[in-house]
Amino acid sequence: MRWTTVLRRSLMPLSSRLSTPAIGKTPQRMTADEAVSVIASSHADYIPIFLSDMPSYFYNKTFPVDVALISVTPPDKWGYCSVGVNVDTSLAAIENAKKVIAIINPKVPRTHGNTLIHQSRIDSFVEVDREIYGNPEGMHITEEETKIGKLIAENLVDDGATLQLGIGAIPDSTLLAMKNHKDLGIHTELLGDGVIDLIELGVINNSKKTVMPGKVVTSFGFGTQKFYKFLHDNPMIHFDCCSWTNHSDVVRANSKMTCINSGIEIDITGQIASDSIGKTFYSGFGGQVDFMNASATTYDGLGKAIIALTSRTNKGKSKITTTLAEGAGVVTTRGHVRYVVTEYGIANLGGKNVRQRAYALIQIAHPDDRERLEKEAFQRLKCMPSP
Repeated sequence: MRWTTVLRRSLMPLSSRLSTPAIGKTPQRMTADEAVSVIASSHADYIPIFLSDMPSYFYNKTFPVDVALISVTPPDKWGYCSVGVNVDTSLAAIENAKKVIAIINPKVPRTHGNTLIHQSRIDSFVEVDREIYGNPEGMHITEEETKIGKLIAENLVDDGATLQLGIGAIPDSTLLAMKNHKDLGIHTELLGDGVIDLIELGVINNSKKTVMPGKVVTSFGFGTQKFYKFLHDNPMIHFDCCSWTNHSDVVRANSKMTCINSGIEIDITGQIASDSIGKTFYSGFGGQVDFMNASATTYDGLGKAIIALTSRTNKGKSKITTTLAEGAGVVTTRGHVRYVVTEYGIANLGGKNVRQRAYALIQIAHPDDRERLEKEAFQRLKCMPSP
């Protein structure tokens, strides 16, 4: 048996499926913390792929789907179920599956947008009544992440901007620092708890958006049970297939498109490693490349492609490096990154040569790492980094 999964968090933790011996060798595209060891032990495979490409692989039969296992709401009076918070690739899988098995759960939020499947398309189902998988306590935000969020909000996010935010504490800390902004919009791949307060305050009203004004656009959601209740029957939130939400031509059409993503490490030229820690696969591409490319090439010329990360790991290792760790994969190229933010400041890499990039990035590294990075940069570049 072969599984291809996009980490359906609303069903169950990933490891409980992948560690089952009967599953065997498993194509795996999007990893979670609990799946890293499974992939490293060769019980699962990692397929490098942009999330936006996934639906096309279902349609062209690169990934033939015998059975689509989905989580849905109970049918309404017209017989339609909502696929809830996981729209990203669900509809493409359903449309191309030989059979559809549904877990019908009243705790799944009934979401708006391109989210409906008629009950006649379901071949088999099981009914449950349980909270869907999420993040029960929300994101824990450190002091460093709070500083980063404040730097981004106060210096890089304009009133009327359309935002895309990746997953993690830094995007949430950025949203917390935006309560004095006006007329913000959301066009993102992933939606989380951070938007709730700003929507209720009217800071996020989507009034200046070019693509679907008045609507928060997203492909999937992940958060607390409070967040899932907020999504239920909320007409402001539009869920759609990731092949559309993440399409660069769609994203770059938004006004002041500002994309905030993170990475595992960055070298002094601006290359971002996001899917691996050295040779160990840790995460997936998701939509980072799609959104970073689009925000760097917006039609209005006002987009901002931002990478935000703490200066050091939890073990005290610098995330700004002279060269990426051996085996690390470049997800976002040096040509797409415009701004890099740590708790020590903002490096604007736009239009900078390699020597200038190295200088700017070393200035926002941890102070205890800067002298070493300067020496290593001189050895690599054969000249001193300079502004």
